[in-house]
This record gives sequence, structure tokens and C-alpha cells, in this order.
Amino acid sequence: MWYEVKEHFPKKSKFTLGAKIDIIFNNILELTLLAGNLPKDQKLPYLQKAISQFDLLKFFLRVAWEIKALDNKKYLLISEPLVEIGKMLGGWKKGLENKTPANFSRRNS
Repeated sequence: MWYEVKEHFPKKSKFTLGAKIDIIFNNILELTLLAGNLPKDQKLPYLQKAISQFDLLKFFLRVAWEIKALDNKKYLLISEPLVEIGKMLGGWKKGLENKTPANFSRRNS
């Protein structure tokens, strides 16, 4: 979806802000793929980095909307699925945090 929207980015922003957003999207994909393939005890740091990148992504998309590189329709088109992705990442993180040995020992002491 982003790549379709990026095609309509103004030329003056496509290779700066658009490229930055591209990099962040790719970072999120890479970090979540890595987290998904690691043993449970190693997932959390990668997931936390993915969530940080996700927050950056939302920030830069907002900047793109505010400078009118994205119109309202395209901003909503991208933003709506991001809300769901954010919920999924947050739920995944919470699930991992609840299963860590440190949390387990605190609950049982």
C-alpha cells in the first residue's frame, strides 16, 4: 500500500521524506521477521526496536501529511491499517513480557 502512495508523493519529498519512510518500513519488516524466528527468550529486544521504528514511522507519516505530501485520503488509507498493526505489536510485546522468567518469579514470590 505504501509503495502505491509513494508513487504520488511530490518530487521534492519523494527522495527525502519518502525515502526515509521506505527505510523505516523496511526496518520494521526486518525486525519483526527476526523476532518471529528467534527463540522466545530472544524476541523482546527485536520487538521493542520494531515498536520504536513503528513510532518513528507514524511520526514521519504525520509530517508528510502536515506538509501536504500526503493528502487526507492517502493518509487515512495508510493510517487505518497501522492502527491494527500497532495493536498487534503491542499485544505481542505484552504477551512476551508476561512470559519472561523475571515476571514469572515476581508473580510467584
